[in-house]
Amino acid sequence: MNQSSQPIVEVRHLSHRYTNDWAIRDINFTIDSTGILGLLGSNGAGKSTTMNIICGVLNQTEGDVFINGIDLRKNPVEAKKHIGFLPQKPPLYPDLTVDEYLVHCATLRRMERSEIRPAVEQAKKRCDIAHFSKRLIKYLSGGYQQRVGIAQAIVHSPRFVVLDEPTNGLDPNQISEVRELIKEIARERAVLLSTHILSEVQATCDSIRMIEHGHTVFAGTIDEFNNYTVPDTLTVTFAEPPSPEQLGAIEGVMNVEQSGPGMFRIRFDGDDTIAERIVARSVAEGWRLREISTERSSLDVIFAQLSGKLKNNAHQENSDAK
Repeated sequence: MNQSSQPIVEVRHLSHRYTNDWAIRDINFTIDSTGILGLLGSNGAGKSTTMNIICGVLNQTEGDVFINGIDLRKNPVEAKKHIGFLPQKPPLYPDLTVDEYLVHCATLRRMERSEIRPAVEQAKKRCDIAHFSKRLIKYLSGGYQQRVGIAQAIVHSPRFVVLDEPTNGLDPNQISEVRELIKEIARERAVLLSTHILSEVQATCDSIRMIEHGHTVFAGTIDEFNNYTVPDTLTVTFAEPPSPEQLGAIEGVMNVEQSGPGMFRIRFDGDDTIAERIVARSVAEGWRLREISTERSSLDVIFAQLSGKLKNNAHQENSDAK
C-alpha cells in the first residue's frame, strides 16, 4: 500500500477496561489523510478512553492502533511525531507569552532548533494569533486561548490532530470562529473531533462515529446519520390559534403542548405529510398559520434508537448464522 492511499489512522478491535468494567469494546475505524471525523457520544460513553489510547496517553487492553502505518504501542515515539492533541482543557501556561509557550511546546516535540521559530510563526499565522505574540496567555479571551491551544497542537505539522470538545465554554461568535479554523486545518491533515454535542458534529464534520456504552452504534457520513435523525416534532404558530384538542384531533398527531400565545409543539408519528394536513386544516378553519418548522429527535432518543438497531442487527445476524 503506498503512502497516498494509506489511512493516517487505523484502529483495530480496540478494547479497554478499568478493573472489571469495559470502557470500550471492539472499536474499529480508519481516518483518511484529510477531513474531519466526529467522535460523538454522551458523557461516559467511552470517547475520552478512545482518544487517550489513540494519542498514546493510555495503553489499551486489547486491539491495535496505527498512526501513519506505525504501531503506536510498539513504536510510540515515532507514531506520536504525527499526532497533535488538544485536550478538553488546553494545557496552557498562563504566565507565559504566546511566543514563549509555543516555543516551549515545539521544544517538547523534539523539533530541530532551526525549525522551531518558523514553525511557531506558521502556527500563529494559521490560528490568527500573531498579533498576540508578546501577550501573556492569561490576558487573552477564552476564544483566543483556545486558538493558542490549537496552535500548540499543529506547531510540529502533524498529519493527525485530535481535538477534545474544542468549542466547550465559548460564546456563539467564538464557536463559529473556532469551527472555521478547524475546517481550515482539516484541508491539509486529518482531524478527529470529540464531542457530546450533536450540532457540533453536524456543523463541522464530514463523517461520524457514535459511541454509546463503549460500543460503536453508528459509523457513516453526516448525510447517512441525518437519515436516522428524522423529524418527529413540529413547532407551529397561529394568529387565530385553535385549542390543543383541535390540533390533537388531526390524523397522525400524537401529542400537543402549548408553548406560548398561539404557539404549539406537536409530536407526530413520523408521517411526512403531517405538515400538509395541518396547513390544510388551518386554511379550512381560519386559524391563520404564521409559522411551521420541524425539530429533530433529541440526542438521547437518537442514542436509544441506534443502540436498539445495533442490538436488533446483532440478533438478526445470530439468527441467520443458526
